[in-house]
Amino acid sequence: MAKQHTPAFLAIVNDAKKRVKEVSIDDVKLMQASGKKIILIDVREDREWHNGHLPNAVHIGKGVIERDIEKTSYATDQEMVLYCGGGFRSSLACDNLQKMGYTNVTSMDGGFSGWKNSGHDIVVP
Repeated sequence: MAKQHTPAFLAIVNDAKKRVKEVSIDDVKLMQASGKKIILIDVREDREWHNGHLPNAVHIGKGVIERDIEKTSYATDQEMVLYCGGGFRSSLACDNLQKMGYTNVTSMDGGFSGWKNSGHDIVVP
């Protein structure tokens, strides 16, 4: 059963999506296959990460990404693809990172759920 999001949450997500570039799961697979250097960032909660995540992803939860992103070695122009469960929280995170000066961030539409449901590999710790 799909999650039922509240109208207020959907309103802020839809507002962020006006400013955020989105890529499809197929786009991400093509980037990976081409050898393109992208940083995959999982912005889900810790418990979600521990239940499975994309191969080669790093975890910086939505609750701390704005605080912690500058502690990484990622340049502000580094290509980053953020994902969450379905593409909503990652859009919010991308919007905030753009406000912080990150110029090459995208949100993966469909998120982890779409990736997994497409039959792509996941890592289960």
